Amino acid sequence: MSLVSFGSADNGIATINGPPYLPSACYGFQDKGVMIAAANEDLFQGGAACGKYFQVTCTGETSRGEPHPCTSTPTVTVMITDLCPPISCQGNLDLSHETFSMIANPDAGEIEVFYQECSVMDVN
Repeated sequence: MSLVSFGSADNGIATINGPPYLPSACYGFQDKGVMIAAANEDLFQGGAACGKYFQVTCTGETSRGEPHPCTSTPTVTVMITDLCPPISCQGNLDLSHETFSMIANPDAGEIEVFYQECSVMDVN
């Protein structure tokens, strides 16, 4: 069983990031799987966001994306493992390809999202 508690929430933009995901700003060459995201500078807070979990929900298309990109299960939980490079970062969160594909059509490239920090604890 998992217990989830939520912190601050916001609306924003999520983009798609393809592999390789290493090295990352938070963990170097330590593999943290694919349920991961890079945060923009504001969200990254100089590394304070490393290891934090965010629940991300696809809410719709952006003006540059595919119409109706969200899947029937538009919410995932990701761990922040990296900084989205300021020069190329086009959103608040840069989701791994695998994670983005779970909540939206990858052809969209970017989506509008609702995201909130959460803490996830497994309880047996």
